[in-house]
Amino acid sequence: MSSRPVPLVLKVWNDPKFRAIFYQVVAVTLVGVGLWYLISNTLHNLSARNIATGFDFLGREAGFAIGESSLAYTPADTYARALSVGLLNTLRVAVIGIVFATLLGTLIGIARLSGNWLIAKLASIYVEVMRNIPLLLQLFFWYALIAETLPGPRQALSPIAGVFLSNRGFKIPTVEGDGLTWLAAGFFISVVIVLVLANWSRRRQAQTGQIFPVFKTAALLLIACPLVAWWLSGSALALEIPALKGFNFQGGLTLSPEFAALLIGLVIYTAAFVAEVVRSGIESVGKGQWEAAGAIGLRRGLILRLIVLPQALRVIIPPMTSQYLNITKNSSLAVAIGYPDLVSVVNTTLNQTGQAIEGIMIIMGAYLTVSLAISVIMNWYNARMALVER
Repeated sequence: MSSRPVPLVLKVWNDPKFRAIFYQVVAVTLVGVGLWYLISNTLHNLSARNIATGFDFLGREAGFAIGESSLAYTPADTYARALSVGLLNTLRVAVIGIVFATLLGTLIGIARLSGNWLIAKLASIYVEVMRNIPLLLQLFFWYALIAETLPGPRQALSPIAGVFLSNRGFKIPTVEGDGLTWLAAGFFISVVIVLVLANWSRRRQAQTGQIFPVFKTAALLLIACPLVAWWLSGSALALEIPALKGFNFQGGLTLSPEFAALLIGLVIYTAAFVAEVVRSGIESVGKGQWEAAGAIGLRRGLILRLIVLPQALRVIIPPMTSQYLNITKNSSLAVAIGYPDLVSVVNTTLNQTGQAIEGIMIIMGAYLTVSLAISVIMNWYNARMALVER
């Protein structure tokens, strides 16, 4: 008895690869139809209410001032420049926050594993307290502490010569002059040399087993190269120290109460999470590594720096990436204490122009771009630190 032939349609449908492609095409189609409906419906409603759409408003005069700016900005500038100022303010606090949160969190994470009972307990208390208090409340606390508790400029605190703390912000000395360009160029050159030297040192150690003092050499280069570049240029440098004139300080670099409160809050809050990442990474390295290194006479500090931390980095880097993303996105809370970050500037812009959808899209696009850039850099670094199977 001959079997009946299987229809072509059924035969194709029974192919798992065909079904997988079919379901994906259906899913993409449904998503596309949903997006088209949302966009068309939104445009129709905006048109019915005579609300302008598009990004033409970016070329118009902004007409509002921004308290802090890394760029030259006046109210006569365009909305596009105002948004650039807000984005740079966000990047400034995010980058500085990442650096200090990493340093503080690493120290606290190591302290949690200290053999000293008091240090370990204090570090544990810090982590548990800071992680369980909402960041927004911490920002309010630090802003109130700076703006309300510190004295006025005439009674400003001066813990170090040339540094003044008042309710107008923190004033610190700054260096000015044409030599700054040469110092920056020398610093950039030193960073390139250090990266090349570190790469060469790793290859040399893998081949010969000899350790090159990269850390000490890098510290020397980072100091010497900028100074040599400035000396060769012959350009002038001047140290500008803040001085009280009238009701406020003149000269020097100003860290506003809003910026200082935001930076302190972000660093202290994120450092508690970074500390747990570092602690778990160190504990992932077997105790046999400590014992073997101690058996050949290495001090505990050298064991941690040369043996344990390089292995722990493979565990630390992925969750550390999440913390860097968090500190960048959490900087958007700056609007609560009046720091003119991107969110604050966009809020003012959309209140004046009514371009709410475009403003939200700008915020989303900016944070998405910055977050993806951080992810790419950290993923590249993670790939370099990963074990390579032979």
